[in-house]
Amino acid sequence: MSFFDRVRDLLRKRGGPELTPDTEGVVVVAEAFDVAEADSTVLGRSQNWREDEPAILRHHLVLPPDRVTEAASILAQDGWELRPGPDSGGPVRVHALRVQKLDALHCAQERARMAGLAQRLDGDWLGWDALQPMGLGGSGRDG
Repeated sequence: MSFFDRVRDLLRKRGGPELTPDTEGVVVVAEAFDVAEADSTVLGRSQNWREDEPAILRHHLVLPPDRVTEAASILAQDGWELRPGPDSGGPVRVHALRVQKLDALHCAQERARMAGLAQRLDGDWLGWDALQPMGLGGSGRDG
């Protein structure tokens, strides 16, 4: 058993550090940027997603700069954190983040909610991805 395996097992027994949107060392374990693909299919084909562990669900949106504050206020009511990208004077790419356990039903519900919010605010929903700490054999793209 390697040192990494022993540390990982010890952290799991203790509950490990709490996952937050700022946790370092997370990787993308599932992603859905094709509106025609069901969330159940996305999760089903993921080889790195660990369904028994929480993940950072990250929705990608584009919003008008003057609507970002409004979107952040709406999303905060349900525990979402909105992180805007650089303001270029035009539409702003933002991430809505929340830590939760993933399942197809909740991913689909949040997809619909984010798409509806973006549309109401004259923006666009681009897709979602999920991030988890790199696990045993985990290989993914850095978030």
